[in-house]
Amino acid sequence: MTPAPVIIAIDGRSGAGKTTLAIELAARLREHHKVSLFHLEDIYPGWNGLAAGVERYVSTVLAPLHRGEAAEWVSWDWEKHYDGATRTTLPAEIVIVEGVGAAAAAARPLLDAVVWAESSDDDRRIRALARDGSTYEPFWDQWAAQEDEWLASDPVQDTADIRVLNRADGTAPDDVLQALQYLPALAAVMLPELSARRGLQLHAERLDCDPDPARLFDALYGRSPHAVWLDSSLRTEGTAGERSRFSILADDGGRFGQDVRHRSGVTRLTTGTATVSTAGPFFRWLDGVWGRRALRPPEGYPCEFTLGWLGYLGYELKRETGGSDVASGTPDAALIFAGRAVVLDHREGSTWLLALESPDAADWLARARSAVTAAAAPAAPPELGASTAVVPGTQPAPAFTGRDTQAAYKRKIADAQHEISEGNSYEVCLTTAVSAAVPAGPDATAGQVGTDALDPWRAYLALRRKNPAPFASYLRFGELTVASTSPERFLRIAADGGMRAEPIKGTRPRAAEPARDDELRRDLESSPKDRAENIMIVDLLRNDLSHFAVAGSVTVSRLCAIESYATVHQMVSTIDARLKPGLPRAEAVAACFPAGSMTGAPKISTMAILDRLEGAPRGVYSGAIGYFSLSGAMDTAVAIRTLVIRADGAGGTELSLGVGGAITADSSPQEEYDEIRTKAYGILSALGAEFPES
Repeated sequence: MTPAPVIIAIDGRSGAGKTTLAIELAARLREHHKVSLFHLEDIYPGWNGLAAGVERYVSTVLAPLHRGEAAEWVSWDWEKHYDGATRTTLPAEIVIVEGVGAAAAAARPLLDAVVWAESSDDDRRIRALARDGSTYEPFWDQWAAQEDEWLASDPVQDTADIRVLNRADGTAPDDVLQALQYLPALAAVMLPELSARRGLQLHAERLDCDPDPARLFDALYGRSPHAVWLDSSLRTEGTAGERSRFSILADDGGRFGQDVRHRSGVTRLTTGTATVSTAGPFFRWLDGVWGRRALRPPEGYPCEFTLGWLGYLGYELKRETGGSDVASGTPDAALIFAGRAVVLDHREGSTWLLALESPDAADWLARARSAVTAAAAPAAPPELGASTAVVPGTQPAPAFTGRDTQAAYKRKIADAQHEISEGNSYEVCLTTAVSAAVPAGPDATAGQVGTDALDPWRAYLALRRKNPAPFASYLRFGELTVASTSPERFLRIAADGGMRAEPIKGTRPRAAEPARDDELRRDLESSPKDRAENIMIVDLLRNDLSHFAVAGSVTVSRLCAIESYATVHQMVSTIDARLKPGLPRAEAVAACFPAGSMTGAPKISTMAILDRLEGAPRGVYSGAIGYFSLSGAMDTAVAIRTLVIRADGAGGTELSLGVGGAITADSSPQEEYDEIRTKAYGILSALGAEFPES
C-alpha cells in the first residue's frame, strides 16, 4: 500500500471541457509528480446511469484510492451497452478524477480539492457532440435531465474550491494550476510549483520624464475593471513631502494578474479564468502569499514596491484581531496582484516601469513606455476631468443624508463619555457616515451607468484637486470604487524590518485669512485635549508594535507635530520600531489593525463599545489602503477622507463617506460635531455637495 494520494476532482456539466482540462493539468503536474487519471465516462452504466455511475465510482474507485490502494473497477462497454472489462487504476502522488459527478456529495469527504468547470450552454453542446459524434446526440436531453436533477439536490458548484470558466482557448489548465497552489490542503504536495512561483524575475526600466499621473493612469488603465492608483498627490516640503515621493499605478492584467476579495472568513482569488475559494483568517492567508521576501529592488531603484498586492483592508477584519464579527456590505478586503506597474518618483522627476518576466512583458513595456512619453509631452492637453463638474448634464449635486442626526450623534457622544467615566475606555473614536444616491439618467441601460450619473473617475480627480494628500488613492474593483485623500499613514514595514506608524489625532479647519489660519494652527498646537488624544493613541501604538518588535527598538521620534493640508490642520506623531527577524509580517500588521487612531484605547474593549454605539459596519472606512510588496515591504494609509462609490445595478451610483472623531471625558459635543463637519468638507465640497442639515 502506498501513501494516500492527493485527489483532485474536476466536475461540471457535459461539454464543459473537463476531460481536456484534466489531461492538460495532469501533463503540467507530471513535471514534478506522479499522476494518475480516472475518467467517469468509463464507469457510467449507460445513458441513464449517472446516479448509478457515481455510486460505482465512489465505492470501487475513490474509496480504495483514498486509502492508497489500487482500485479495481468494472468498465462500461458503450458499444454493447453492458458491463465491460475489469480495469485497474493505481494510486499515485496526485490522482485526478474527472467527469459529471466526480465531486458528488458522497465523494467530497474523500477529495482534497474540487474544481468546477463552467462553459456556456451552446459551447458545451458543440464541444460534447464534436467529441462523441452522433452517438451522444440522441441522448443529450436525457443526460442533461439527469444532470439537472442531480445538481438540484447537490449543488456542487457552490461547494467547489475552484471554479474555472473553460473557454477552450488553452488558458484554463495554467489558471487552475495557479489556483491550486493557494489551497492549504495541497500546500505540501505543491511545494515544487510554489518554489517555481517564487522564482520570479523582475524587469525594471527607468525613464527620465515626469508624466501627468492622471492622464497616464487613464491611458494605461482607464478600461481595466480592476486597477489601483496610490496617488501621492501632495506637493510640499518636510515630513509630509517625504511621504509623497512615490505614486504607484497598476492593474491586474497580464500573466501574473490576480484579483482577491475576502468576506467573513472566505478568501476568493481569481487568476485568469479560475477562481479559488479558501476558508480561514485573512491575515494568515496574506502571510502565505506575501510574508516572505521574493524580489529585491533593482540597482538604483529607490522605492520599496517591487510589484505585489495593492488595495484595501476593511475595518471589519477586526474580527481577527480581537473585535466582534460584523458583516459589511463591501468586501472585508479587496486586493489585486500586479505583475507589472508604473512607479513615479516625484522627487527625481523620473518614471520606473516594472514587469515580471513573462511572454507578454515586452509588449506591455512598449505600451507603457509610449503612454509615459505621451503623458509627459509639453504640448499635452490639460489633465483629464479638469472641469469642475463632477455630475455632468443637468443633474444637481448629490444630496447627502446622515446616518445620525446632530441630536443622535451628540447622544452617542454622551454615551461614549459615560463608558469613559465607568472606566471601560479612555478614548472612544466615534464615527458616523453620510450617504447619497445618484440615480441613472434617462439614457442608462441595464448594467450601464448613464451619462447623467456620477462618474467615479471624475469624482476622484475633483477630490485630488480640492484636497491633495500624501496617501491619496483611487481603487477600482469592478462596480466598487474607493476614492481617498487620506493624510494618515497606518503602518509601514520596510524590507529590512523597520516599522513606522504615524497616527493623526487633532484637527482644525483652514481659514482663508493668514492671520486666522495661523491662529487656528496655534490653537491646535497648544490644545491640552488634542495633545491628550494624540498621546493616548501613541501609547496604544507603542504597545501594538511592541508585540513584534525587537526589545528596546520602539521609539517616538515625533510627538504632536502640526501638519497643514488644503482644508485642515492636523496633529501627527511618529512611532518607529524594528520587526523581530523571522516573525510573520502579516501577523505584525494584524497586531496593529485596525488603526488605534480609529478605535480609541484600550483597543479591544473600545471596539466593542463602538459596535454598540454605531450600530452599523464601517466597511472600507477606518481600514487601510496601500501595498504589500514582493520585497517584503508594505506601506498603508488609514482609510479616512474616503468616498466609497458603488454601482446600484440600475445605472446609478451610491455614495458613502465615513467621518468621526475621538471622544474623551472633557469633549464638547458641539465641538465634536463641528469637527466631523470639518473633516467631511474636503470631500463634499469637491462634489458640490453640503453636509446634511439635521
